[in-house]
Amino acid sequence: MKYFKFLLLVCTLGMLISCGGDDDICESGEGTPRMKISFKNAESGKALTVDSLYVSVDYGSGKVALGKTANNESRLIPLRVDDSPFTDIYFKTRLNGPEAKVRVNYSTKNTYVSPGCGIKKSYENLSSELVTPSPVQKLELGLNQIENEDKTNLYLLF
Repeated sequence: MKYFKFLLLVCTLGMLISCGGDDDICESGEGTPRMKISFKNAESGKALTVDSLYVSVDYGSGKVALGKTANNESRLIPLRVDDSPFTDIYFKTRLNGPEAKVRVNYSTKNTYVSPGCGIKKSYENLSSELVTPSPVQKLELGLNQIENEDKTNLYLLF
């Protein structure tokens, strides 16, 4: 019985020690970054707060609604992680209102991060085109690469 308790104690301590935090999945933000989109007034060019914004993205198998947000100055949108050279993003300011379609073109680069996080995708040579222009009137490019989520990559002019 004495050996059984000792064996049970050793197994329990072994399980506690083996649970390390080093392989947790992308806790410190080294995963694939999202695209940051900000808003401007088309007439004045000044920053704009959009009272409501509905965003949908086509990830290759149809549109996926990312939901509604209110009082936005910017929005982070994940792009496609497959080998497609573009992502189609749809914007509306009202639930039943007109929908603008923006196609974001890019090239990608893969970087190995860690066993827990896997591969990080970086987006380079960003360019955007406004396919359907209502309610978004124009686009203005920001930073043309996505390596983190700090800087704005695209401005939508309403």
